[in-house]
Amino acid sequence: MSREDQPPTGSPTIRTIAMPADTNPSGDIFGGWLMSQMDLAAGSVAALTSGKRSATVAVDAMIFHRPVKVGDEVSIYATLVRQGRTSMTIHVDTWRRPRASPLSEKVTEANFTFVALDEAGRPVPIAAGDNGQALAAEGL
Repeated sequence: MSREDQPPTGSPTIRTIAMPADTNPSGDIFGGWLMSQMDLAAGSVAALTSGKRSATVAVDAMIFHRPVKVGDEVSIYATLVRQGRTSMTIHVDTWRRPRASPLSEKVTEANFTFVALDEAGRPVPIAAGDNGQALAAEGL
């Protein structure tokens, strides 16, 4: 089994179960639901990195590899890949594990860009070493 066939090591940023209310008419989980879960995971890393309010400003290279089914355990791993003056790029990988199986498979991935904001909603610089940056860099 190659490294691409195995989830990242360490704890996922978010782990949840796909439920029937999250399905499309074909019975698969909505891509929008999955994307919102990924955005939540990336937002958690952005908050840890900046120590400030942050907002999603872009999603790049969203790739849906496989569908997610009702009952699947969904594990989302988010890792800081770039930090700019006010922005952060966070790579997010999402894996599914069928309820009765020990095997996982990657279902989607994307890069999310966040900007740190002040109380008025204006971009604000992220100081080097701000709250939890080391944790965010490790994807925690």
